[in-house]
Amino acid sequence: MADVLSQSQIDALLKSMQGSGPEEEVQAVEQKTEAEETKYSKYDFYSPRKFTKDKMKILNSVFENYARILTSQVNGIFRVLTDITVLEVQERRYYEFVNSLHENDSITMANAEIQDKIKNSVPLMLHVTPGLVITLINHMLGGGDEIVKVEPKYRYSDVEVALYRRVVEYFVLALKDGFSNYINVNFKVQRVEENPSMVQEVGLDETVAIVHLNVDVAGLAVEKIKLCIPGTLLEFIFHLIDSRKHIARGFAYEDNKEVILDHIRFSQLPITGQLGTVELGLRDLAQLQVGDVISLNKPKDSHLKVFVGRQPWFTGKMGVYKKNVAIRIEDRIYAGPEKERDTEILDE
Repeated sequence: MADVLSQSQIDALLKSMQGSGPEEEVQAVEQKTEAEETKYSKYDFYSPRKFTKDKMKILNSVFENYARILTSQVNGIFRVLTDITVLEVQERRYYEFVNSLHENDSITMANAEIQDKIKNSVPLMLHVTPGLVITLINHMLGGGDEIVKVEPKYRYSDVEVALYRRVVEYFVLALKDGFSNYINVNFKVQRVEENPSMVQEVGLDETVAIVHLNVDVAGLAVEKIKLCIPGTLLEFIFHLIDSRKHIARGFAYEDNKEVILDHIRFSQLPITGQLGTVELGLRDLAQLQVGDVISLNKPKDSHLKVFVGRQPWFTGKMGVYKKNVAIRIEDRIYAGPEKERDTEILDE
């Protein structure tokens, strides 16, 4: 009596004949699972995230705008063809930023000032790879179009340090335009630190935002710009952004009734006195000479209309006040068919 094979046994037999046994299939599934797991970063529950995803999206939008602005500035000022893009914006610990730097690296400390009144004491930190700095310095001094490549552990000379500060000032000042869609904040270079391990502005375990920018230099070299924003500075900025979500021109919508009325009271409007209207053909207009008289079809003592903007508001009489031609207001014109007709005449 012949054995009857099940469908699963038949499938396994066919796979083994094709050279892929059940064990190989299991291994392939395990490798695929491991590859999928590598896409996710591990979450440290001992140090939970301080900023929400919405806050990090705002920060990502800020630096995407900053990257576009900085690209145009570098290309225009230094005449170097670059393409600056945002690689990542992540919340990290300060020691991760410090540990990624070399001993000879130089970092720039920048202060944040808002409305020239509020100054945050914790500075922002900026690091630019030496290859990009030396290339920009080379173009600044009149060098050719070649790309200068240096070692990551390159040590700047005294002259290059002075020029380095000049270069990074453009990078720091452009941060204002990056934040301009959300808040008006000025960034100024405080100092250049040549030994990053000695910087003690922020605690090693303090939360920071690390921004990685990729700089493609003429398609021949890839450099990096790295920014470290302390958590206290971020909290300060996000607090101001949240407080200004419902604010227009510095005044809250719920409290600006009197402010709007004050703006209206002191607004300036053009006032025009209209003696009369007359239509002339282009031929008659071209033949006018000095001394000719144009009849307005009105008596000399008749009332004239006073227009505010393009609308007739008052009627009055011509006169003189302190040796100046003046109009004395006698009546107010109310809305009606006559008002519409007068407005059409003035437009013509």
